[in-house]
Amino acid sequence: MPYVIQPWEAIAPNYRGTAILGNGASIAVSPSFSYGSLLEHARANELIAPDVERLFAFFGTTDFELILRIVWQASNVNQSLQIPDQRTHEAYLRVRDCLIQSVQDIHPEFDQVSGHLPAIYRFLKHFDTVASLNYDLIVYWALMHGYDHDEEHAIKDCFGAGGLFQDDWRRLRTPIRRQRSTTLVFYPHGSLVLCRNRVEQERKIHNADAGLLEAILTRWRSEEVVPLFVSEGTWQQKVSSIQNSYYLSTVYREVLGSERETLVIYGWGLGEQDLHLLQRMRGTGIRRVAVSVHGADQIYCNRVLPIVQGALGVVPVEFFDSQSAGCWNHQGA
Repeated sequence: MPYVIQPWEAIAPNYRGTAILGNGASIAVSPSFSYGSLLEHARANELIAPDVERLFAFFGTTDFELILRIVWQASNVNQSLQIPDQRTHEAYLRVRDCLIQSVQDIHPEFDQVSGHLPAIYRFLKHFDTVASLNYDLIVYWALMHGYDHDEEHAIKDCFGAGGLFQDDWRRLRTPIRRQRSTTLVFYPHGSLVLCRNRVEQERKIHNADAGLLEAILTRWRSEEVVPLFVSEGTWQQKVSSIQNSYYLSTVYREVLGSERETLVIYGWGLGEQDLHLLQRMRGTGIRRVAVSVHGADQIYCNRVLPIVQGALGVVPVEFFDSQSAGCWNHQGA
């Protein structure tokens, strides 16, 4: 028998716990995100110099952020010890500029996506917790939209004054002032908005909505910070990168490991390289799962069901139409 694909609004009242957003969410806002990866884009557009390719091959990774950080740290060490090494610094600049160009090519400007933000905000505020696996700024821009337009609900990313992550993030679930409810947002694989400095301190970059993307790229050009996001790699490589970041490891251990009764998966293809995140939520009390489906794809449903139940245990799984009213960037009825 075919799987039943329900409209989102029919099942939404039963799912207020945690939502995980995958790349399909970003593609629904802008087709420019349909590139498989930043590295794929860079290679397809011949942005990568031969010595940069050798770095990816030597370290056995496709993670842009990791390669950039390794070469940046090596260049900083050489500079601090006054070791002449122009080649290392030039390699860092080539990796950095390649990454910047790839982000500029792929990521839309604020004005190009701002029309989607009210609907996205309404979708996000439905949940207690949102985990975005995407490096882009769409969720952050939606969060800021809520700051400007909604006094009764607060979506918080748990970064406070000075851009520092707040260790007592659970406390932020409590509404304050005029707020009646809250949603906490996390980035299990990091985000463009996050960075780390020479001594591994991790912070969020602040700027006005419309200028945030350029502010981020300007910070990268300053050579004072590198981005904090895990864009590619096998699950083993991703877990290793997560463990090397205070913020990412906190999200992995504490946030994903927290109790929840329901889970919504939107736009996430559940590839093997990311299943460590789903497996981390096993035993957290999940009683039902809802998974978005594009175009009533029965083959996708048939593939996803055993993956979800294999990772979480035998829990009921429902499917909903990713383009139905009230879902992500689609206006409600």
